[in-house]
Amino acid sequence: MEARAVSSVRASAPWRLTVFSMLTLLAAAGIVFSLVSGAVHVGLGDIYRVFTGDMQGNIHAIIWNVRLPRTLIAALVGVNLSLAGALLQGVMRNSMADPHIIGVSSGAGMFGIATLVMFPAYAYLMTPVAFVGALVATMIIYALAWQNGVSPGRIILAGVAVSAFFSSGISGMLVFYSDRVDGALLFLVGGLSAKSWPHLHLLLPYTIVGVLFALLAAQRMNILMLGDSDAKGLGLNVELIRFGVTAAAALLSASAVSVVGLLAFVGLVVPHAARLLIGNDYRLLIPAAMLLGIAAITIFDTVARIVFAPVELPVGIIMGAVGAPFFLYLLRKRGNHV
Repeated sequence: MEARAVSSVRASAPWRLTVFSMLTLLAAAGIVFSLVSGAVHVGLGDIYRVFTGDMQGNIHAIIWNVRLPRTLIAALVGVNLSLAGALLQGVMRNSMADPHIIGVSSGAGMFGIATLVMFPAYAYLMTPVAFVGALVATMIIYALAWQNGVSPGRIILAGVAVSAFFSSGISGMLVFYSDRVDGALLFLVGGLSAKSWPHLHLLLPYTIVGVLFALLAAQRMNILMLGDSDAKGLGLNVELIRFGVTAAAALLSASAVSVVGLLAFVGLVVPHAARLLIGNDYRLLIPAAMLLGIAAITIFDTVARIVFAPVELPVGIIMGAVGAPFFLYLLRKRGNHV
């Protein structure tokens, strides 16, 4: 009875309007918080004058060359990883699905690390190489999970095994190329340090493609959530949709990994929180997850920059501290059901 009442409230137009208004304000607050905070405090008036061209000098350089691109990259990474997690949770009908946990990010990460430490001259190919790695991981997961079709539970278990395999590969490369480890450490934990306009230009096209695909697939995701039998009965090609959505999640995850490294738990925490607020309708869940992802990464990255200033923590450490307990909570809540 209580669950039905909660669902009724979440389905009401006033509640949805309130949630989206709050999420929009939270995302905007995260962006502003990121722009004003740092070793040099910048006021809102200074930011306004920078954007209108009325301010030059050090403040202009700090905002335009350092904080603005980093903030925009944080926003796009939040969108990509949150959408990737939301898509995987839907296609696998499992709230514990996450690009990092099931091995998609690990596949992208291993190929990315291989590029960094073995072929540093080709670092500019990081994003397509990481996408290939994510797709390879996805195909291996599907091959391992296939048994007269693919069940969400088998995909999760196969993904955990694939994640462990690729993580071992990453560790092996770092042992054999120990003289080049320094450049890979930030990649392993996930961080936005020294990210600027070229990284934004690299990430933006993949974000646009992934977001458009997610929005177009929203209604099919709703049908898929009914279960394979019902979805097939309604004329949906379940296996094709499942693979296509997983590939889109791989693209979103790989593009983020190629820029900021292995940033864990964003795809787990953010979509689940958005689902608690807005429900399971993917037409609403997708934009809600995007807004909450923007807020989460911009805020956590800013906290990581200022909490131990002048030492800057990678944002991946903050996300791990938040995400690991959340994962254990979900695991305990679900008990033995995968």
